[in-house]
Amino acid sequence: MNPTDLGPSASSSGGNLARAPSRASRASRASRGSAGTGMSKSQSLIKKNIELQDLKPADVLIERFVAWKAIVKQLTAYFEGIADIQNNTAKEMVKLAGLIQVPFKSGNQFLGEGGLQDVFYNIRDKTRTIADQHANLGRTVDSSIVEHLRKLGAEIKAHIRNVQNDTGKLAAGVAKERELSTKLVGELANAVSMYKNTPMSLAARSDPYLANQAVSKQLQRQVLEENLLQKSIIIMQQNSAHFEEGIVRSIQSAWATFSEWHSRATQAEMAIYDSLAEHMASLTPEREWVSFAARSDHLLDPETPLRDPEFIVYPLKDDPSVVPVHTGNLERKSSFTRSYKEGYYVLTPAGFLHEFASSDPGVAGALTPSFSLFLPNCTLGPASGVGARSHKFHVEGRRDGMGTVKAGAGGGSGSGSKAWTFRARSHEDMMEWWNDMRMLCARYLVASEALRRSGPVEAAVKSVGYASEGEDEGEFDEGSSVEEEGGEYVYTVNERYVVREEHVGGGHEGGEAPPGYSGHGRYAEVGPNGYAVRRRRFS
Repeated sequence: MNPTDLGPSASSSGGNLARAPSRASRASRASRGSAGTGMSKSQSLIKKNIELQDLKPADVLIERFVAWKAIVKQLTAYFEGIADIQNNTAKEMVKLAGLIQVPFKSGNQFLGEGGLQDVFYNIRDKTRTIADQHANLGRTVDSSIVEHLRKLGAEIKAHIRNVQNDTGKLAAGVAKERELSTKLVGELANAVSMYKNTPMSLAARSDPYLANQAVSKQLQRQVLEENLLQKSIIIMQQNSAHFEEGIVRSIQSAWATFSEWHSRATQAEMAIYDSLAEHMASLTPEREWVSFAARSDHLLDPETPLRDPEFIVYPLKDDPSVVPVHTGNLERKSSFTRSYKEGYYVLTPAGFLHEFASSDPGVAGALTPSFSLFLPNCTLGPASGVGARSHKFHVEGRRDGMGTVKAGAGGGSGSGSKAWTFRARSHEDMMEWWNDMRMLCARYLVASEALRRSGPVEAAVKSVGYASEGEDEGEFDEGSSVEEEGGEYVYTVNERYVVREEHVGGGHEGGEAPPGYSGHGRYAEVGPNGYAVRRRRFS
């Protein structure tokens, strides 16, 4: 289809017109201008001294083509918008093509030819081709369809002006003849009146005959002008019908031309995308990796065995200070609470009894103790008996709290309770804990057996009636102090408990003695004869 056939007239037009700065503003002005033009043309014709029904067909034609002018302006603005969209799309596609940076910056990671870089080269080039197609379509729409629609609008405007001028001149002539006819008819009426009323004073030029001849001749001229105006309007109507057909054909031709160009551009674009898809699909997924693995010398062999945590070796891993003395579950409560709280406890060679939330090292916070007790500054109470209902023992720290409780991983002096009760699940489990802890405590208490009297009175009572056999065996040791290997122990009888005090390492830091066990309020001091000497409170 030839783009020169877009106009209603047979004349061809060539060349490109400069685009207006703002198409949206032009469309807005067009809609306002069309309404204003129609109103001004009607008013200009109605102002003539002509009856409205005589010029009504001409006014209808003007109003119709003013409406056609507005329609063509809207369609022109529509295709201008399409051209803008195509041009903007071309710019954005150029930007997209710029995003594909080839060759790759990390070119040593990928194949130079026959790999992913070739596909990306193709993407960049094809994207630029698509951008060119959009730009060409935008220029074609702007230079052909939009320009021809503008010319169509100019032709409609000229047609409106022709209708206005042709009918306007004839209408002015009809109005002039009507005014003259009205004047002559009035003069005829005056002449007839003078003839009937004052026939003797009637002048020659006022003869009704002459006046009637003038009226008849004028009316013939008026009718001639009326007929000319009518014929002009009829001819203008016929021309307007043919002109409107040309407008419709021009619009149809413009749309058909755009549809053809757009279809070509769309098919070409789809063909480009299909070729890109085929090129991308032709690349085998493992090609790049196989080539990379063949070039690289630092990839691990899949047959390399995994590391075993059981074989982890590091300095001081098996040092005696890092091996726990005892581990297991215990229940603990302080002197201020009534309920027990179970936890996982670890007794270390450094003398600490740590409490953990869980025995699983993978649990969050499992490596940080929630409670720590430094046993060298504590006194260990006696363990409960075999037949006791609860398998428990007591631990009491120093009264000032220094070094007794260390919360968390930081340590520091404790606060609150200075005495705790620990309960095990069985008597055997309790005794294992108690025996291990007493080796680290400053002092500990043990349950005594029945008190054995060793004084001279009991010896005399027991040997009454027998010959004395122990005179050569020596005298009994006085007191209850004995020497044992590894240190000096002092036993003090407290009803059924014996306080066993062990001096570890030749004394305590700072010159302070370890705390005494305050689990019982009173105890009795035993003399050499095995009887209590006096009573006092345990301090």
